[in-house]
Amino acid sequence: MNIILLGPPGAGKGTQARKLVAERNMVQLSTGDMLRDARSSGTEMGNKVAAIMDAGQLVTDEIVIGLIEEKLEGDHAGGFIFDGFPRTLGQADALGALLEKHGTKLYAVIEMAVDDEALVARITARSTCGSCGEVYNDNTKPIPADGKCSNCGGTEFKRRADDNAESLRTRLMEYYKKTSPLLGYYYAKGDLRSIDGLGEIDAVAASIAAVLDG
Repeated sequence: MNIILLGPPGAGKGTQARKLVAERNMVQLSTGDMLRDARSSGTEMGNKVAAIMDAGQLVTDEIVIGLIEEKLEGDHAGGFIFDGFPRTLGQADALGALLEKHGTKLYAVIEMAVDDEALVARITARSTCGSCGEVYNDNTKPIPADGKCSNCGGTEFKRRADDNAESLRTRLMEYYKKTSPLLGYYYAKGDLRSIDGLGEIDAVAASIAAVLDG
């Protein structure tokens, strides 16, 4: 079962992907993670990625598709979660062709829909554990009173420099300009399912489960 999680920065795609990995034995394919892994792998593809990134250039769609194909060649019965890819219509076409080549297809494209102002309020209160990445929120899930991460016991917490209202609104506009055409693309294919992305983590997870089990 292969799915795409779509949603703006801060919608919680990574959190939900981790739950799916743990509960359904799926494999999360995050573009950023794949590029970082490739860069340090020492393989021919990895060296190519490192050279491009060190030169300050953007990695081409062809290379990203190549990295995804390497992952698809393994035995992953639980299926894949595409997180952060595709971002454009060209990438969506390339991903569709790649899946067809490997005799598989998308089961669903899940849009984690949000209210922008509510998202800004949530993200500007966000911090993460410096050790394990567990996410906290000043209003809804504050850092434990003992100053230790409830997941790993770490004591260092970070806030992203761009987790402020002005930067987030800029990132939201960039997302809508580049990625929103994908909503129409997958709607026309009959693959798109929309859920409320601003609910509590477990509520959002239940909505995703309803799509996958429906």
